[in-house]
Amino acid sequence: MTAVERKLEREWDLTIGPDTVRLFIEKAKAISAAVNDDYFDGGEHEIEMDGDTRDSHSHDGLAEEEAEDFTEEELRELINDLNVDEAAELVALAWVGRGDYEASEWQDAVTEARRRSNGRTAKYLLGMPMLGDYLEEGLEAIGA
Repeated sequence: MTAVERKLEREWDLTIGPDTVRLFIEKAKAISAAVNDDYFDGGEHEIEMDGDTRDSHSHDGLAEEEAEDFTEEELRELINDLNVDEAAELVALAWVGRGDYEASEWQDAVTEARRRSNGRTAKYLLGMPMLGDYLEEGLEAIGA
């Protein structure tokens, strides 16, 4: 292994465990799937009324919504529990996966994520519609 390869390997050692990131990917994709299902044809939450003005639309209502909210809230709490280094790496992974940075610019991405940190990492990341995909592509790009 050359000195450059060892240097790159050290730069890509993650503070946040890849398995933790994979858990975040699963949860983010579950949240995204729920949103995509809602907007697929635009009619899932419309209520049809019959002649007696009774709700003829059947779904689990609040139970459905609570499950979706729980997943998002759970992911928000998990992100908020990260330390500064882990949070910066998670943001950097999303940026690499989104194409804002190349894998070779990993350290720059982490540095910039740390610089921009404002205590609202969860809100920022959960605002990305394809967060799960970005994190997954980021992990693949850096070989984690």
